[in-house]
Amino acid sequence: MSGVSSVAFIGNQLYGLLAGAGCSHGVPTIPNGVFRVGQGNTWSLIADLSAFQVANPVANPDDEDFEPDGTWYSMTSRGHTLYPMDSNHQELDRVTPSGQISRIKDISALFPDWIGPTAITYHGSRNGHGRPPFYIGNLGPFGPDDGAAPNEHVYKLTPSGHFKTVASGLEQVLGLAFRGGKLYALEMSTTPGGPTPGTGAIVRVRAGHPAETIVSGLVFPTGMTVGHDGALYVSEQGFGFPAGQGRIIRVTTH
Repeated sequence: MSGVSSVAFIGNQLYGLLAGAGCSHGVPTIPNGVFRVGQGNTWSLIADLSAFQVANPVANPDDEDFEPDGTWYSMTSRGHTLYPMDSNHQELDRVTPSGQISRIKDISALFPDWIGPTAITYHGSRNGHGRPPFYIGNLGPFGPDDGAAPNEHVYKLTPSGHFKTVASGLEQVLGLAFRGGKLYALEMSTTPGGPTPGTGAIVRVRAGHPAETIVSGLVFPTGMTVGHDGALYVSEQGFGFPAGQGRIIRVTTH
C-alpha cells in the first residue's frame, strides 16, 4: 500500500507526488502524478504522470517487474520547477507549476538491467542548460542478483546530460542530502539480499573514497533531508510496521 511518496516546495507553495495511484495500483479514478496542495485539506492534480508514461515509454523497461503507472519515489524542486523521478521505469522528468511534463533523462537506456534510481538531490549552480547538477542514488535488486559486497552507487547527472558514477560500494540507497558541501547517503539496509531491520545507516560519500559511516542501527529508514538547523532529518520505520509507528528522527553531525 503506497500513497504520497514525496513533497517539495516552490516558494511557499507545497506540492506532492503520488506513487500509489493509477489502474495498476487499483485506483482507476486517480492517476499517479504531481499535485498542488490547497487550503482546507484540498488538493488538485497538475501533472498526470501515468498518461505521460503511456505516451512516452522508456527505452529499456523491466519486463519482469513492470509497473504501468510507475513507482514514483522521489521529487525535488529547483527554482520554479519540480523534478519527479520514477524508480520502476527509471526516468527523471520535469514538471512546471502549470503542469507541463518533459523528460530530463531516460536512465533505463543507460543500463542493461534494472538499478532502481530512488534518491535525488542537487548541488551547484545552473548553467546554460537551465538546471543544476543532480545526484542520484539507487536501490539495487534484492535476492540472488544482490551480491555479498555493497554494489549500489551515487551518480551525477550534469546539466548537459552526462551521467557518471561518483561513488560506489553503497547498499540500498533511499536518500541523499548535501550538508555544508558534503554529500550524505541514507542506506535503508546494509546487508545483501532482502532488507534487514536495524542495519540502516547514514554514510558520508566522497569520490575516490569508501563510504564513511556516520550513523548506524537505523530501522528501515526511507527518506532524509537537511533542516535549516544543519541537522539531518530521517524518516524511520518507514515500512514493515503497523500504521502509525513510523517516525522522524533528528541526527546531528560534526
